[in-house]
Amino acid sequence: MNLALTIAIDGVTYASWLFIVALGLTLVFGVLKILNIAHGSFYALGAYATATLVTIASTWALPPAMSLVAMLLAAVLVAVLVAPLTERGLLRFFYGRDEVLLVLVTYAMFLMMEDITKLVWGANPYYVSEPYGLFGNIEIGSQTYVGYDFMLVALALVVGLGVWWGLNRTRFGKIVTAVIHSAEVASSMGIQVSRVYMLAFAVGIFLAALGGAFTAPMLSVQPGLSVGVIIISFAVVIIGGLGSIEGAAIGALIVGLARALAVHVWPVAELFSVYLVMALVLMFRPQGLFQRIQARKI
Repeated sequence: MNLALTIAIDGVTYASWLFIVALGLTLVFGVLKILNIAHGSFYALGAYATATLVTIASTWALPPAMSLVAMLLAAVLVAVLVAPLTERGLLRFFYGRDEVLLVLVTYAMFLMMEDITKLVWGANPYYVSEPYGLFGNIEIGSQTYVGYDFMLVALALVVGLGVWWGLNRTRFGKIVTAVIHSAEVASSMGIQVSRVYMLAFAVGIFLAALGGAFTAPMLSVQPGLSVGVIIISFAVVIIGGLGSIEGAAIGALIVGLARALAVHVWPVAELFSVYLVMALVLMFRPQGLFQRIQARKI
């Protein structure tokens, strides 16, 4: 019983931050039809920016709770500064081109941003330990868990509900939905499609940076951080279905539980378990769990 509970809690905790990152990836694909390889780099930027701002907050002897504000501010700054440069300065010139070309462009961005982070922050790891102890420990049964992990679960719920509400209950969400269905028709009705693309891409970057910011206290922030994140995020959106919020949530939960089960039962199969689940889903549901089959256009 204790093992099952531990696997469940570890799986949900891992799925929480992974859902936030994958949600940004699936949102960008749903609106802009871009499979963004550089999404993991935005995650890494959020983690590095958090390391910098939390260190500044500690140097200024600010209250420990201000580190959470610094983490949120780091994600906002990454979105505000990077999104216009990336979307307006590069990606918009490739809209309407072949999807493979866009994948290659974002892959080139990924390679460049890996070197840029090394130039700015160096190759030494950063540690952001202050926020991790803010929520104390929680005892469940005979096990003790870090309260910060449960805060991440709450954050994922808030982010997921917020994005769902924004897309389904607001005027801007209706506009985004119209652009998703047909950018040409939306443009003919007076919708500024370029602005929608810009805002959707900024939200996607913010979600990636937010995931990086709030996982920075749980790991060492160092070069190569983005590689593993983008691979596992792709597994999530492929399992759930590209462009689906519900799919991102269920996909993250499946990946988190599969990984936790492997870690506790068969540690050497940690990554293999994720790819095995993805392969099984694609065998029976090639379009993902929540992606509807679309009619072929002639």
